[in-house]
Amino acid sequence: MRHQYIERETGRVRTERLCGDGLIRVLYSREREDACRMYRALTSARLSSLLGFLNYDVPLGRRVLGSGEFLRDVDLTECADPKEASGSLRRLFERKIRYWECRPMPADPRAVMSPADSRLLLGSLDENSHLFLKDKFFHFHELLGREHRVWHAAFERGAFAVFRLTPDKYHYNHTPAAGVVRDIYEIDGVYHSCNPWAVTAVCTPYSRNRRVVTVLDTDVPGGSGAGLVAMVEVVALMIGSVVQCYSVERYEDPRPVIPGMFLAGGRPKSLFRPGSSTVVLLFQPGRVRFAPDLVRNLYAYDVQSRFSAGFGRPLVETEVRVRSWIGNSCAKTPPGEGSPHDAYAEEECLHG
Repeated sequence: MRHQYIERETGRVRTERLCGDGLIRVLYSREREDACRMYRALTSARLSSLLGFLNYDVPLGRRVLGSGEFLRDVDLTECADPKEASGSLRRLFERKIRYWECRPMPADPRAVMSPADSRLLLGSLDENSHLFLKDKFFHFHELLGREHRVWHAAFERGAFAVFRLTPDKYHYNHTPAAGVVRDIYEIDGVYHSCNPWAVTAVCTPYSRNRRVVTVLDTDVPGGSGAGLVAMVEVVALMIGSVVQCYSVERYEDPRPVIPGMFLAGGRPKSLFRPGSSTVVLLFQPGRVRFAPDLVRNLYAYDVQSRFSAGFGRPLVETEVRVRSWIGNSCAKTPPGEGSPHDAYAEEECLHG
């Protein structure tokens, strides 16, 4: 089955070329998942790192694994230093771009932005929402870490957005909103592929993979007013780590992200090591209103999506650019206050 998505800027339906698709389909077939030694080895840190080295640092490995074909999808004119990006495949995938010129961000301080050049799916953890997708891509208690229960209640019945990066994408993640870091921690795990076939074949894969969780409080002076926002950076096959390197101005003076730090919206926050990977944003109930076109695209019936086949309902990705608008924050109204219009807006926020 083909995997298609909608290009946001043009509205066109595109067919994705999936790197190593045949191998992934064999490894993640349901008959082999529990018994296949290769499957278990593939998702281990050691073999994932080895595959990454062969794919991104060894020219022959690039041809064998098929990643070289994705080079033609990279726009080198966006690079901050095209000469630097024209070296090894690894350097190309870790390229810096002139995001301040080619990835404009919304002027609205309430805007919530895409953290990555990626393909986006929206969902809700609330059974009353038409975006309800609980336990499809992740179990959110596991995603946040069972031992970090302090954050579980905050995001119960909230909304989420899944951003899937493909190998040709720019691999810096940017802050989706402005706020203060309340917590940041790493959770160990395996290295499942982010290929749509693998995602539908494995139950809640994103909460099994190694990941970094950053909890932002945006209800602070200078913040975006979207409540608590959890940004979960999920590693995948051939991704060795997530490097935290927040910069206020372009890529200058990168710093590790620590609790108490204020992060301005739309700035480089971290870097995925080369490959495919995923970012998940979690929002508190009633604190974000998603962009209407993204919600509408999700249910397009004339698009062939492997997510639709795997989950039994239309689920179509939209290709979005880093720092682009994906929704607006919603102010939290105290009980008993606000007009009927405010109450409607709050309900609209809750349901995406």
